[in-house]
Amino acid sequence: MLGTYQKEHTIAAIATPAGEGAIAIIRISGPNAINIVSKIFTGQVGSYKSHTAHYGQILDAEKAPIDSVLLLVMKGPKSYTGEDTIEICCHGGSLITRRVLQRVFEAGAVPAQPGEFSLQAFLNQKLDLAQAEAVQMVIAAKSELALQSAGQQLAGALSDKINAFQRELTSIAAILEAWVDFPEEGLEFAAFEELIAQLTIAKQQMQRLSDTFHEGKLLHEGFSLCLLGSPNVGKSSLMNALLGKERAIVTDIAGTTRDILEEDMRLSGLLFRLIDTAGIRQTDEIIEKEGIRRSRQAMQQADLILLLLDASRPLNNNDQELIESAPQDKTILVWNKIDLAHPKEAIDWPLQVHLSAQTKIGLEELKKSIDQLIWSNGPPSKEEVSITKQRHHSALQNAITAVDQVIIGLQRQISAEFVAADMRHALNELGTIIGTNVTEDILTSIFSQFCLGK
Repeated sequence: MLGTYQKEHTIAAIATPAGEGAIAIIRISGPNAINIVSKIFTGQVGSYKSHTAHYGQILDAEKAPIDSVLLLVMKGPKSYTGEDTIEICCHGGSLITRRVLQRVFEAGAVPAQPGEFSLQAFLNQKLDLAQAEAVQMVIAAKSELALQSAGQQLAGALSDKINAFQRELTSIAAILEAWVDFPEEGLEFAAFEELIAQLTIAKQQMQRLSDTFHEGKLLHEGFSLCLLGSPNVGKSSLMNALLGKERAIVTDIAGTTRDILEEDMRLSGLLFRLIDTAGIRQTDEIIEKEGIRRSRQAMQQADLILLLLDASRPLNNNDQELIESAPQDKTILVWNKIDLAHPKEAIDWPLQVHLSAQTKIGLEELKKSIDQLIWSNGPPSKEEVSITKQRHHSALQNAITAVDQVIIGLQRQISAEFVAADMRHALNELGTIIGTNVTEDILTSIFSQFCLGK
């Protein structure tokens, strides 16, 4: 993207979703934005003050009206991109929107690439790289907690953490670089001990942030919740009860569900991918065997498992096999059909729920148990910063490893050049998170994932 991005270009794109709607917004940004819109708008655009709105018409090449619009003028550097920006609010039909956009191109703008407006904002230092990534995370958020986390990152919470790490390490790096420049001065033993103590604290703080990655990633990508059990224990009925609609076919015939059924569900501010699996039993039927194979695969890959047991009958061999193979740390035992007469069964298991998928008795208790299993230490607070991107996690881990090498180097009093080089590597890795040290390939990879017009 950077290879084709030209600072002198003025870019334009539709900033609202495709399809029919009341209004559509066409965004124009760049050094010639005002001049370009002046050619196609009925008002005196050049005289408008920044952050004002103006009503008028977009004209075609023969000065005939195309559409009545509202023009929003935002002059740089006080705009999202840091450059002169104009947004044209026109009627939301797809045909009229394309005609207005085409007039903008005819007047001198070039089509924006995906994420190019946010790239402008980053290059003009309106956003750092972590904040720019958060823009897309806010747009893509599929749950309340994901939106909360993305909003924190957009507000600069993650950047503040990284900047604090950088300041701490930079102050130590200055001492190490001085040691390289003036080796005859050396470092006293007390200085070594003090630097090691400071680095150890910094490393621990960085590790705590890195440890948030697993939960942070799940916040944004959602949890896979697998319904597992023998045939006819009520998996499909429970799926329908959780979704509040008839998604899965329910019959008394064993083996009705032969393939994986998936549906999104929101629960306690989180996104879940609910997976109904084929009942697991011994069978020679080829299609059912394949469904059972997929069920076992889903069990291995799921973040959470609801292992259903039929409370109206004694446990059978299939039940026992599933209980023995299910990982306790991510499985809730669900005793279904408690509305029917049932024998007493006792199993030593951390989390168990008794319910009726048909009558929905115990359904709220199950939801509470799912929360309990996910947030063993409580849900994240609004003030807690978590990392959600693999790129950030990898950079943090690389920085932690480099800091660890600095500590080992100081403990062993190895050559100052090697210790200083490790410290520079740690700072460089932290810099890639917020964009102070990042390659063109990384920028292209990040911004190309953005939607057009953002």
